[in-house]
Amino acid sequence: MSSTEFNNLLMGNADFLRPYAITLTKDSESAKDLFQETLYRALANRDKYLAGTNIRAWLYTIMRNIFINNYRRGNRQFRLLDNATGDYLLHHQQPAIGNYAENGLRVKDVHMAIYNLPPIFKQPFLLYYEGYKYYEIAVILNEPLGTVKSRIHFARKMLKSRIARY
Repeated sequence: MSSTEFNNLLMGNADFLRPYAITLTKDSESAKDLFQETLYRALANRDKYLAGTNIRAWLYTIMRNIFINNYRRGNRQFRLLDNATGDYLLHHQQPAIGNYAENGLRVKDVHMAIYNLPPIFKQPFLLYYEGYKYYEIAVILNEPLGTVKSRIHFARKMLKSRIARY
């Protein structure tokens, strides 16, 4: 199929996509973007279209996949809307500015809680915290692997109970 024939076929069957885009997005501007992206992807992948197959089904599939991918991508990103007029999307992957004094207090609390653990739990937990694997800790401490795992588990439980949540 030539590119001219494909373009004519595409443009002749593209109008039915607009209502479907609005149904998916529930927003006219997002629907326009979805429609344009669908046509772009169809043109970019025209070599994958098999002549004689249902072009409407092919376009529906492209649109649905774009919508699903955008939806999933949107869920992974943190969005913050400004309450100013126009509600602008402010997310640009800028880190939040933290309260360093409060963070310092939390770190001190954690270090104090680790220091106050019984030595039988503290030693394997500190090795695990430094990045050693369970089996490496077992070799270093000359203890069975199950014992090391259990001591680290109980150390975590003790730390959770001793550290106050903010």
